[in-house]
Amino acid sequence: MTILSAPSRSDQSRALWLSTLAFTICFAVWTIFSIIGVQIKRDLGLTETQFGLLVGTPILTGSLIRLILGIWTDQYGGRIVYSLTMMSAAVATFLLTFAYDYPTFLLAALGVGIAGGSFAVGIAYVSKWYPKEKQGTALGIFGAGNVGAAVTKFLAPFIMIAYGWRMVAIIWAIALAVMAVVFFLGTKDDPDLAQRKARGLKPEPISALLEPLKNVQVWRFALYYFFVFGAFVALALWLPRYLIGVYGLSITAAGMVGAAYSVPASVFRAYGGHLSDKVGARTVMYWTFLVSVICTFLLSYPPADYVVRTTTGTVTFHMEIGLVAFIVIAFVLGFFMSLGKAAVYKHIPVYYPNRVGPVGGIVGLIGGLGGFILPIVFGMLNDLTGIWQSCFWLLFVIAAVALVWMHFAIMAMEREAREQGVDRATLPELPEMQPVHGKAQQGALAASGAIQDWAPEDPTYWASKGKAIATRNLWISIPNLLLAFAVWMVWSVVVAKLPAVGFRFTTDQLFWLAALPALSGATMRIAYGFMPPIFGGRLWTTLATWSLMIPAVGIGLAVQNPSTPYVIFLALALLCGFGGANFASSMSNIAFFFPKAEKGNALALNAGLGNLGVSVVQFVVPLVITAGVFGAIGGEAQVASSGERLFVQNAGYIWMPFIAASAIAAWFGMDDLASMKASFAQQAVIFQRKHNWIMCWLYVGTFGSFIGYSAGFPLLTKTLFPEVNALQLAFLGPLVGAMSRSLTGWISDRWGGGRVTLWVFAGMALAVLSVLYFITIKDQPGAFVGFFASFMALFCLTGVGNASTFQMIPAIMRKDMARLMPGADEPTRARQAEMEAAAIIGFSSAIGAYGGFFIPKAYGTSIAMTGAVNGALWAFFAFYLTCIAITWAVYTRKGGVLHDVERRQTAPVLQPAQ
Repeated sequence: MTILSAPSRSDQSRALWLSTLAFTICFAVWTIFSIIGVQIKRDLGLTETQFGLLVGTPILTGSLIRLILGIWTDQYGGRIVYSLTMMSAAVATFLLTFAYDYPTFLLAALGVGIAGGSFAVGIAYVSKWYPKEKQGTALGIFGAGNVGAAVTKFLAPFIMIAYGWRMVAIIWAIALAVMAVVFFLGTKDDPDLAQRKARGLKPEPISALLEPLKNVQVWRFALYYFFVFGAFVALALWLPRYLIGVYGLSITAAGMVGAAYSVPASVFRAYGGHLSDKVGARTVMYWTFLVSVICTFLLSYPPADYVVRTTTGTVTFHMEIGLVAFIVIAFVLGFFMSLGKAAVYKHIPVYYPNRVGPVGGIVGLIGGLGGFILPIVFGMLNDLTGIWQSCFWLLFVIAAVALVWMHFAIMAMEREAREQGVDRATLPELPEMQPVHGKAQQGALAASGAIQDWAPEDPTYWASKGKAIATRNLWISIPNLLLAFAVWMVWSVVVAKLPAVGFRFTTDQLFWLAALPALSGATMRIAYGFMPPIFGGRLWTTLATWSLMIPAVGIGLAVQNPSTPYVIFLALALLCGFGGANFASSMSNIAFFFPKAEKGNALALNAGLGNLGVSVVQFVVPLVITAGVFGAIGGEAQVASSGERLFVQNAGYIWMPFIAASAIAAWFGMDDLASMKASFAQQAVIFQRKHNWIMCWLYVGTFGSFIGYSAGFPLLTKTLFPEVNALQLAFLGPLVGAMSRSLTGWISDRWGGGRVTLWVFAGMALAVLSVLYFITIKDQPGAFVGFFASFMALFCLTGVGNASTFQMIPAIMRKDMARLMPGADEPTRARQAEMEAAAIIGFSSAIGAYGGFFIPKAYGTSIAMTGAVNGALWAFFAFYLTCIAITWAVYTRKGGVLHDVERRQTAPVLQPAQ
């Protein structure tokens, strides 16, 4: 008997990547009617129902033949079956060019659908090349071939416009035929088939291969795939027609926008298997259905005109999902569908390792039927209701039913296990798999969980593993935080442009729009600081970043219509507080990753470069609102009172692609730490710590000054020096403050945060006196230069102080824990100190953020009461004196909490004698 060696890595790679490329081309052919069908509908005068049947017919064929193709793959090998499938589909696609009426197009569409059956072949073929622990990732990469739908949407419109739809069919047929030859010549028989041939064994009979299909759970499990894959295919086919009908796009534009849905619904499938390993297949399925319910609900909303009766009359306004919002929501929907597809198929090789072909075939068949049935039903609903959004009504119902069904099935399984005393860890991820779940499958699809052995203070661990993980989390956190600050401060620029484009808000109303984000952001920070230990830093960072989409999209929609009610603007201003709140959770999260020797610098980089968002928004928004950055997709320009064309909506829209990219990077690239986990009750102990309240006072002096001066500096400059164009200089102050924070954290690590904070407050007090001096001589030459330089010094010092105060907090809690927990061992004290320090960082950042409201308000109050801002500045000077006194008395004097710690920190290291 011949014993074959394990497959080589090169053979594995060729099998995987050629299979994926072949599936991409097959999928492009399978969805060809999503583009050419639009022109055929016009030529033949088809109804919406007839169009739905035409685009769905290939999906029917591709679905029904998956079962038999999967079986043949197990019997005769994927290499020959895959090649023949592609060649057959290529011939059918070429013959499509000879169709001339509706029945012949339907007949041709049945042949084109053969390309869709390639999925069952590829799944079975690829899985045989990899061991069980790598099959999820391999099948995820193969499944990314769904991106072929985007290839058709992107390329086919251009070819169709230039040469007609028949040329599209010819080119796609040639590509598929060439791929069939390349695949056959470039791959080998899978290891199972090669071993069977070497032993002279015959293929298993079809009856044996079909045995697993007697299990009801296979069919129940396939229903999940009906939504995650079937609805994806249905939307991939339907979206171009929908976009043309709803938004009036050209076929080219509709294809490109449709690709915005198809790409994330395809390429991210490659990561879905790995993500299922990381957080658990059940968690991925929960998020898939939950987000799908939300997205389809939003997309279900038809355009509507509202008439609201108020005490002063009636207010009329229009609400609908704009094109940009539609693209974003479709992107999110497609992304989570891709994760769900990977989570579903990850189960098959685990539970049916020797029957991947038939089981994968039947699951793919049921999913593919969704792609056939749903477009037809979409057309019928459109004909019956006349409402384009009716297709999303149906998807909402399917996703909601699947979510509720899955949840209650899981609850019932776990309840039964508790009653029988069965360990929860032995249960499958999904109840459908209970009848075939055994010891071999226990834990195979569960979450790998958070990092358990996090020890940054161990030099060996830190150098070999910890530093790379911490650094990756830091550099993913920074852009997320920068965007949060940008969205938080966007109203500081937008409010100045609203009167110019027709909004008749009073000065007081505009002031409240600028001030509310600071109030809501500061208030929400109180809760956000506690969230990473409760939910995990990775999950919370992802959710917090995605939440920025709400105000960004809302601003883009609201500012385009001067009749938008003021209450909508108030709500959006409050929602911008999501951005300000993110700071607390971001800093709390990053604080856990670094050792005490590098914690100050890491927090300074995270916060300082994140604070750059304030400067970025004040620099970028004035530029992007003057240009049609998003073309027709972004909406029409508004004509300002000066005659200038402005795209004020871009102030919100410009952040959307960056928000999506950063949120995805956080979800995929960040980590959770088991040592971070703590409930709110555990963290609430900080409210009993006096140092929590002292550091809140000091942080108001540093960060409160930074954010308050950032918000008030343009208005103050405009008031005192009207001849200066303050908007051109506004971004410089936040830029200086952010950069000084990010570049000076090492100073506090070296000399001690307490001493640096003391020097900072002394410098800030002197800088305020300097500002007061130049205000008194503001009519003299050089007064503005002195005023501006004094404020730049203030901004610089706030940045240094922001870094130093946050460096103090972990040092204080480590020192104080010996007093608070005298009976605990050192590791226990260290964990408690880390947890409390992170919570204090989050809470103090919340209190400090109120400076963004009170400093501009102090300017206004001082002017109203005295006619000048001097009163406010004298109050700031007095406040800084209290900060100097507190820092010295509590922390830096001899006997203070940090005196000995910071002196040891800077003491020279004696070298041993040689």
